Amino acid sequence: MDRLRRDFTTQRPNATWVADFTHVSAWCGVVYVAFVVDIYSRAIVGWAASLTKHTTLVLDALDMALWRRERTSHPVGPGLIHHSDAGSQYTSFRFTTHLLAAGIDASIGTVGDALDKALMESQIGLYKTELIKPRGPWRSLADVELATAEWVAWFNTTRLHSAIGHLPPEEFEAIYYAQHHPNEALAINR
Repeated sequence: MDRLRRDFTTQRPNATWVADFTHVSAWCGVVYVAFVVDIYSRAIVGWAASLTKHTTLVLDALDMALWRRERTSHPVGPGLIHHSDAGSQYTSFRFTTHLLAAGIDASIGTVGDALDKALMESQIGLYKTELIKPRGPWRSLADVELATAEWVAWFNTTRLHSAIGHLPPEEFEAIYYAQHHPNEALAINR
């Protein structure tokens, strides 16, 4: 069920995450890179890379997102929506069971409609335009992973986003927590 209906706005962090994966051509073959993005701040909260596009790829990205939010003292609560396409990785029993165990509500866009995950398509477009195309050719999974880790850190802490007032995602979230949870405001930077 599509819970978003193309509405990529929310009033707080950890309300809605969108997810997808892409591929990167490398000398070793194809490297698949999955991302989980918080709609509120556009922060990349989780990512993973693999030589296969099995369910483990998207599970690893989700687990990183959950771990990262726990580590920054902003764990997810009941009602978080995870939105993706209808790919077999996201509709697998293993993935949906994992979502249920974490108290996360699944949302799946219509089949074959990129507009149902437009924010994620845009994010992957930035990844390819800002990192993959300019710095290729890529040799190995390790090369893609290292570069992706560096890019995600830059993206979350430095890159300005017009959709969030020309601020980096982590700064935008820090402002939210300072206003709504002043005692926890500094936890995001730990």
